[in-house]
Amino acid sequence: MTTDDKTSEKTSNTGSATRLDDLRLVVSFLTRLPMGSFRHPGTLADAAWAFPLVGVIVGGIGAAVYYGADVLDLPPVMMALLAVAAMTLTTGALHEDGFADVADGFGGGATISRKLEIMRDSRIGSYGVLALVFAVGLRVSAIAFIGPVDVAVGVILAAAIASRAVLPGLMASLPMARDDGLAHGAGRPSQTTATIALVIGAAGVFTVLPLELMLLVFMGGAAVLAGMLMAIIAKRQIGGQTGDVIGAAQQLAEIAALIAAGAVLA
Repeated sequence: MTTDDKTSEKTSNTGSATRLDDLRLVVSFLTRLPMGSFRHPGTLADAAWAFPLVGVIVGGIGAAVYYGADVLDLPPVMMALLAVAAMTLTTGALHEDGFADVADGFGGGATISRKLEIMRDSRIGSYGVLALVFAVGLRVSAIAFIGPVDVAVGVILAAAIASRAVLPGLMASLPMARDDGLAHGAGRPSQTTATIALVIGAAGVFTVLPLELMLLVFMGGAAVLAGMLMAIIAKRQIGGQTGDVIGAAQQLAEIAALIAAGAVLA
């Protein structure tokens, strides 16, 4: 083996290790799944291309629970509720918490500083409670409405993937609303990273829904539009992004994707 061949092999191995560390970082950050100890030289923004792969993991767990509940011949609503519960436990309710904080802050604050103060408060208010009720209720009812188990499993996976694929674009396009916190620590991914995440997300959705082109387009489009809507609202409300805003965007995108699936399959 020549020196150039050895250098090329070493570079390839290093690149593979970096990509694996990226995946481990986003999984450890976005879920409660144990990843062990490892070093990552970059930031979460550098690894954001792997967000949709976390959707594969979280959605896969939800889909497996849904399928298992069907084997037990449980009612559709209970099957859907168990699937959503499993996904929420997997993420440690990270996105739901962000959604509730955004609802409280945007709904209860009169000024930007007050909104940010409320969002940082660990206590939950009436807006946050209602947001969680609607978020869980809409997701459960949309999944339960789908019908055939094989289609529902694909939809659960696709919604989990698409809702996370849009997040790097949101992170890249919005300025930071505060100079500390999770979003500030994570950094802003490049447009290239955001594009890669979208491409991976589209490929993932197509993989789980290969023969459902209209369903794929509607779910992906709904997720993207929901992400854009969250970006517009956040820019107007607090001038940019926080970790809670990113979490809320994931919830809105997943809800929109599931509702779009229900509309197509109705």
